[in-house]
Amino acid sequence: MKRLTPQEKKRLSYQKDRRNRYGENDKSSRKNIPRNRALKHRAARHRVAQELTVMRGGLDEDRLERRLNRRPAVLWRKYRDAPLGEAVEWRLDRRVERSNAAPGQAEARIRRLRQRRR
Repeated sequence: MKRLTPQEKKRLSYQKDRRNRYGENDKSSRKNIPRNRALKHRAARHRVAQELTVMRGGLDEDRLERRLNRRPAVLWRKYRDAPLGEAVEWRLDRRVERSNAAPGQAEARIRRLRQRRR
């Protein structure tokens, strides 16, 4: 493996490192992802159980399949974190919007950031 220059390391870091952009503590994902998956599966099992009790009298499997597929399951998806370069650029833009940084200075930083990411 060839040795990387500091500039190449920084470019790779902006591309490959990830930052949580969902707005919650990144450590909480360890608990929240399994919890949300469990809730989604639990809701699906509950829906099947409800349909089975409704149709207990005359069990028509085709009709049951149609009813189960008709309703969408609980909507939850796992999203990957944003690349570090995008997260830094978003933060610089936000500083300008909130008037915490001079627009010219922030634009220069964003330009440098985009050059480094190429």
